[in-house]
Amino acid sequence: MTGKRARTAPTRQITINDIARTAGVSKATVSRVLNGVSTVNDEIAQRVRDVIAELGYTPSQTARSLSLGVNRTVGVLVPDLANPMFHQVLNGFNRAAAREGYHVVVADSFEDPEREVELARDLRDRTDAVALFAPRMPRLSLLDLLPRVAPVAVFNRTTGKNAGSVLIDYHEGIVLIARHLIELGHRRIVFLSGPVDSRSNWEREKGLGEIREAGPEVEIIDLACGHSFEDGYAAWPGVRATGATAVIAFNDVVALGLLGRLAEEGVSVPAEVSVAGFDDIPFARYSSPSLTTMTARLSEIGERIWVVLRAEMTDEPMRDPIMFSPELAARASTRAPVSGPAATPASASAPPRTTSKETP
Repeated sequence: MTGKRARTAPTRQITINDIARTAGVSKATVSRVLNGVSTVNDEIAQRVRDVIAELGYTPSQTARSLSLGVNRTVGVLVPDLANPMFHQVLNGFNRAAAREGYHVVVADSFEDPEREVELARDLRDRTDAVALFAPRMPRLSLLDLLPRVAPVAVFNRTTGKNAGSVLIDYHEGIVLIARHLIELGHRRIVFLSGPVDSRSNWEREKGLGEIREAGPEVEIIDLACGHSFEDGYAAWPGVRATGATAVIAFNDVVALGLLGRLAEEGVSVPAEVSVAGFDDIPFARYSSPSLTTMTARLSEIGERIWVVLRAEMTDEPMRDPIMFSPELAARASTRAPVSGPAATPASASAPPRTTSKETP
């Protein structure tokens, strides 16, 4: 009885060489058939496909990526994966990438600016493009890195139009939340500052400086803090020593750490001290009390970063910075100080928007 050879489990991995030898064609012809190139004669192409099916050949994705020059994988470098804010941005980015058939590889620099260049270049060596989330490296280092890892998009840093960028307007956000507390009647406010290498912290400091100049009767006290739950938890003794009636934390994570410490110390929030954060991570709404914060639709921002990065992978990059303006989410953790004037409703702020506004 004759017919097709019986297919048996291979004792080694089938290669393109095996396909070419069995089909009586060159390796180049097999490669063209695998990659869908239409220049191969229909009869020969079908013979190659029959042999592929007969031998049970599965193309190596690594080899296929090398031959095509792409592997449909992009890298993301973040400064702190423990921060839920980045989780939300990543969620939006990953969903948008997946819709176009891309996989996402993530690396964490652990808030170490000196590791970022090496990590970014390593990611780019293994992916088609890279997104840098809030890199902490100095500006000159960032500008030097961008052409080395292109295609690249940057979140929360300006690039001088050397790459696409998406930013949150932290300057506007901190001004809104400070005004909210001032309108409630607070006159001594502590700002728990974040990482010194963070652009977003610099923008916050700049906004608070303008508040100081506009209202000399308001005292805003800077306390070096950090970015983590532990930093917020440890900040209470310093806050207590200032006698402030309100605290603005660098982010929600720091604010939640402080809230945990205040609960342990028996300090009532907001009766004795008001606390506000920034970012509106999911835990903020469900803390006790619920946390007043600034929200900027982080998942939507992640989707926009993907759009910008995808454009960088084409001949039509989007180089005008895209700025997201946050809005105030006033919740139970802030109110008028007990001994202060009656609370004044905070002015309503505009909903989040995206614009092409250049920043310094």
